[in-house]
Amino acid sequence: MQKLTSREKYSYGIGAYGKDLACGIVYTFLMIYFTDVVGINPAFVGTLFLMARLWDAINDPIMGMIVDNTRSRFGKFRPWIFIGTILNSVVLFLLFRKPDLEGTSLYLYYSVMYILWGMTYTIMDIPYWSMIPTLATTKEDREKISVVPRIFASLGGLTVTTFGIALVNKLGNGNQIKGFEYFALGIIIIFIISTIVTCINVKEKTQVQVNNEKVNIKQAFNILKQNDQLLVFIGIVLAYNLAMQLAGGAAIYYFKYVAGKESLFSVYSFFKVAEIGGLMLFPVVTRKIGRQQVFRVATILPMFGLITLFISGLIAPQSILFISVSAVLLNLGSGFLLGSTTVMLADIVDYGEYKLGSRNESIIFSAQTLLVKLASALSGWLIGVGLSLIGYVAGAAVQSNITIIGIRVIMTIIPSIVALVMYVIYKSKYKINGSFHDEILQVIGSRKKVKVLNINNK
Repeated sequence: MQKLTSREKYSYGIGAYGKDLACGIVYTFLMIYFTDVVGINPAFVGTLFLMARLWDAINDPIMGMIVDNTRSRFGKFRPWIFIGTILNSVVLFLLFRKPDLEGTSLYLYYSVMYILWGMTYTIMDIPYWSMIPTLATTKEDREKISVVPRIFASLGGLTVTTFGIALVNKLGNGNQIKGFEYFALGIIIIFIISTIVTCINVKEKTQVQVNNEKVNIKQAFNILKQNDQLLVFIGIVLAYNLAMQLAGGAAIYYFKYVAGKESLFSVYSFFKVAEIGGLMLFPVVTRKIGRQQVFRVATILPMFGLITLFISGLIAPQSILFISVSAVLLNLGSGFLLGSTTVMLADIVDYGEYKLGSRNESIIFSAQTLLVKLASALSGWLIGVGLSLIGYVAGAAVQSNITIIGIRVIMTIIPSIVALVMYVIYKSKYKINGSFHDEILQVIGSRKKVKVLNINNK
């Protein structure tokens, strides 16, 4: 297979930057936008997030099936990436544009917009990540290439979390409703431009397919069920995203009410740059100590970071040193985990071909899109319901002691426990490593050679 050029590699990564700006504003700010700006009940918001993801459990695999069945002169991935970007941009603007509605009508409006946001994001996200197994086939190339879009994605998240609050206040001139609307519009423009760069410059690599037949809905769900390593991966990535999104979603509440200084959220968010460092180091560290040890380190670092924040919150809640150390540990581990899981999912595509005899990138990668959104929904639900249970009062200058303790637990203790569960699943169930992984690649390569010979002999 022809190797990716630098232009293709970085054009692919640029697409992730715009894409993660678009999801970053939702994952980071939609909860507090709903509760503190629009005035929607936190428990309702959390329940909405969760219910929308139940629909995605059906919608996302179907979208994966549609992409895998697509045959066009532009390929099967790029058309959907572009279409999904345009549709998602329209919905994103409407999501952060407050309508002249009240009561039930307002709740209904945002419910519809949020569900549509999830559906349209799926249209572009699944084909985007599904390209990775076709862009790199060897273990070494995947470890190098997979981190490029993750680095750009982390830059997108870093931009939103670090500068989001300041931009909202500046753009709205004190009016947060207008500030969020203009902020979303700016993100949308970058989102569309970055997608155009990806679609123009990244050509889909063709591979000899073991099975060229189209897949129906029943077969799509069977592919997900029969790939046992995909089911293990679901547990791992759900736990990872749940831990990170709980910590991230509760952070703005933590610094506003526990630390008592909202501006510290931007300081904490700046050190998401450490996630980029982890992604850049991932291929190097993996070559030296192996994937299994990298995953172990990647699990320990966020736990230490969150525990550090919990302790500092008790003795020095506004200490920039403690906050910085905590953020660096959390995000460095997150970078290693992002690199690990991206490569793992590409390997699981190979495993599915090895075990089931069919290569279904988009159906399998639909699991990743679903898991990220499901974790966001679960974390949003836990935060929303949790805030209601611990007596959170939206917009209050001071919260009760019970509320303060509850926010600490939601942001630090619960994510640490979830991260530990993630490692237990990986250690006990994941097996695509070492000699077994080499065997998978060898068998797939042999099958493709036979396929080529058969085609040439016809």
